[in-house]
Amino acid sequence: MPLSYNQMTKSSNAMARVYKTPSRRPGVPVDNQLISAKGKGEIANVKPVDLNRVIRLLEDNLTVSLKERHLFTLKKIVKTYHKGFLLKDLENIFKIIDICSERIKDHEEYTSILHNLLKICGLPFLKEKTSDEVKYRDIAKQSLSRLGYLMRVPNADIRMQICASVSSFCSSPATKPTGIGLQPLSLSSRRELLEQSGVAETLVLSLALLQDQLAVRLEMLQTLQVLSSTSGVHCKVMLKAEAAQKLCLHMNEADPSGQLLFRSSEILWNLLERGCPQELTHQLSNMDTILCLKEAFLNQLQHGYRNYDQQLRNDLLVITTLIAENPTAPLIESGFARQLVHFATFPEMKRHNPLSRNLKLTFNNEDFEMKKLLLNMVVVMSQDLSAVQLFREGKVMLALMHLIKPPDTTQTSARSWTPVQQEELQLQALATLATLAPLMLEEYMTCQANTCILMLLEWCVQQDAYFSQGHSFHGTGGRGSKKAQLRYSVRLLRSMVSLDKPVINQDLCDQGAISLLLGLLMYLGGPDDEDVVTLEIKADLQLILSALCESDLHRKELFGTEGVDMTVRFLKMNPAKFYSGMGHSKLILSTVDCVWSCIIGCFTNEDVFLEKEGVYLLFDLIHSSPLTMHGVVLGALLELCDNPKALPHMRAWRGPGGVSVPQLLLQLWRQEEEDLGVQRDQHGRITDPLKPLVHPHQEEQAQVSSPADTPSAAVVDVAENQRSKIHGFFCKLGFEDLPGLTAEDFITLSIVNRYLDFKTGEVWEEISRELALEGVRPDTPDAEALATIAQATEDTAKRVVEQQSAILQKQEAEEAQKERETYAEIKSNHRQQELTAKSWEHFVAKTSDYRILKECKKHQEKSIEASRSRTKGRDSGTIYHHTHIAGLQTTTFCGRTMAVESTPAHLTGGPLANTDLALARVPITGGALRKLPQSAPQDLEHLNAVSVQ
Repeated sequence: MPLSYNQMTKSSNAMARVYKTPSRRPGVPVDNQLISAKGKGEIANVKPVDLNRVIRLLEDNLTVSLKERHLFTLKKIVKTYHKGFLLKDLENIFKIIDICSERIKDHEEYTSILHNLLKICGLPFLKEKTSDEVKYRDIAKQSLSRLGYLMRVPNADIRMQICASVSSFCSSPATKPTGIGLQPLSLSSRRELLEQSGVAETLVLSLALLQDQLAVRLEMLQTLQVLSSTSGVHCKVMLKAEAAQKLCLHMNEADPSGQLLFRSSEILWNLLERGCPQELTHQLSNMDTILCLKEAFLNQLQHGYRNYDQQLRNDLLVITTLIAENPTAPLIESGFARQLVHFATFPEMKRHNPLSRNLKLTFNNEDFEMKKLLLNMVVVMSQDLSAVQLFREGKVMLALMHLIKPPDTTQTSARSWTPVQQEELQLQALATLATLAPLMLEEYMTCQANTCILMLLEWCVQQDAYFSQGHSFHGTGGRGSKKAQLRYSVRLLRSMVSLDKPVINQDLCDQGAISLLLGLLMYLGGPDDEDVVTLEIKADLQLILSALCESDLHRKELFGTEGVDMTVRFLKMNPAKFYSGMGHSKLILSTVDCVWSCIIGCFTNEDVFLEKEGVYLLFDLIHSSPLTMHGVVLGALLELCDNPKALPHMRAWRGPGGVSVPQLLLQLWRQEEEDLGVQRDQHGRITDPLKPLVHPHQEEQAQVSSPADTPSAAVVDVAENQRSKIHGFFCKLGFEDLPGLTAEDFITLSIVNRYLDFKTGEVWEEISRELALEGVRPDTPDAEALATIAQATEDTAKRVVEQQSAILQKQEAEEAQKERETYAEIKSNHRQQELTAKSWEHFVAKTSDYRILKECKKHQEKSIEASRSRTKGRDSGTIYHHTHIAGLQTTTFCGRTMAVESTPAHLTGGPLANTDLALARVPITGGALRKLPQSAPQDLEHLNAVSVQ
């Protein structure tokens, strides 16, 4: 029934009471400063909209039917908040949005209002205070999450607006309002709110509601593309909702615009870059998704001629490559792998296949990228051995042999690859062969690949007009030369000879590979190059030579003097380059391996190597190289010791500081035990006779029972460290008559001497422990034998300890004796200095005091008299002769009388002229004979004095 006038008046009065604005005193600021619809964003103190009253208006039973009033109020809200919603009002705003979304079903008039409110949601949220961003963070996250749930509204325009608002909120820059007091949220804050709200997952789940709404689906995909391109969190959330699988399954649906496939592939690409590749691969590794990818790829390959289509085709191929890395993906079962192999050999191999009959390549950049991706796909699929049969059927080996041929620089046809593209494909084909050829040996030999590679190596060292561009990844370090081709050719040969197949190795040697490789090493120069690529090539060449000559004496003879000269030159590398990080350490290791495999075992090569001081170079290398290199060098030297001519070189070697070979080996032993953690005291003696060689790691392994086909910890220890090699050296050099060893060296040598006994005891002790762990009790004779062996090992260790203690005591005694001799020498030196000082003081006293001089004279005369023999009487029968002889002069020296024949007078000019010779005196101070001046006083006592000088 229509309402009467009175009823209408009452209703109007009730509405007036509901919407009556609360009075406020003048001068009191407004709590809710809103953006006015007038003035382009200016902030004005307008009458605020009480959102709580609006909600009551929409929900109250008395006013629920007042649709026109509702629409008027909602339009007022839209005009008031047209610049963005306040953070503190979001909760009420989204309550209003939810009410409007529910009433759309019955009242279409709410659709435009809801559309406008959702459009405002795409603007940045506004904050009055800085603290509002933190205070209302949870409300903002919940509001954005509720925005995604509105996709349930069955209205295409509303759904499209939701997607547009999410995209705008995530990407639109923040514009600062011209008014005062409000600030929009920054772009980073908005993106963080979207990440935490989980709206991306909601949008992915709502894709199932859009099967019949293509336009909305495209808008949704665009939104997901924006979200996935801005944050890895969105990618993770989308993968959680299985976005990859859902997108892939519907990417081939009818779409005249072509955007469905494009946007789906872009989202997959974003998920690949910013999400979890393993999760993406897992979702796409099923038969349905692979078939969808196959259909999309073939469609783009056969019908896509635009550059846009070709790029999309390559993107799908990258995603397929990622799927091929998963061994559980049914790529072969779907038939997609066979087609990819077929396309990989096009256009090198011509076939009458419907897939390639109408396939045309324009040889542009996109086709070139597709060719490289297909070659990479072959490498990825080779991890599955079941794909090798597809490679055989597709003649992949023959196609790769066509690609590795030297590029033809004279070819200028537009229907072929450019020289730069040919070079890059050649290098990638060589890299592909390095992985594929070991799996296809029969096809490798059928195509005479060894001959092709050797010819390519010869081409690499030829001097011609070829100029490499070197732009690709594989061409790194080879720009302007053929070094990149040489690098990958050598790498391919290394992969083949490392298989140790006699057919391949013999074929290479029959074609002169050894002399060719040696020539390449001489061509590349010495070991001091600073080029990483060159060092890698040299190391690979030496490894190839080692693999070819290791077990064949004739090939070692072919290695010959030229090869020995090469190895000696590389062994003279500067040790400072080992730590350069350029690859010198790998090069020196490959050189030692070359010595071990190509020289040792051939007496002619060994003799030349010894003549060129090869043993000295190897020991110098041990002294200067890191500990990780010692194993290879010691192994080579130990085998070289089988040649008797090598032992004198080892005994004659001296390192820096005069270190001999035994001293160096004992130092290595101590360093090895220190690294292993073997228990020794401060002097290097054995501390535990029960475990003289055991280290903690070996002891831990011995606590667990190992299978019968697994070597025990004691046996593994022999191979894992260098102690066995050092023991082998001393077995060659002997344990006695070793020069230059200190007491510490002798203590270590006593352990080395008993190494084999100790190791044998360890093995038997492990046998006993294994039996105990397995609950096996040996019979009485065996138990007694095990106990006897254990006791013998312990007794041996105790004897070694006693020997070490004796060596240490002897050293202490020698040191004490040296100390006593040193002190005696010091004391003697001081005593001589004191006597010299007293003699000088006595001489000075005689010259300054006449009485002392007289006393000294008397003492001297008494001494002379006492030293004479006693004269006997004449009655004793003794005959005495006069000591004075005519013609002689007697001269007295210090109390002694000497007869000296005088010079004839006719020669001297007088009887006593020039008798200086008779009066010459030799001073005690030493030096040459000199004549004293005649005017000097004849102080005979002075001659007996000792000069302080």
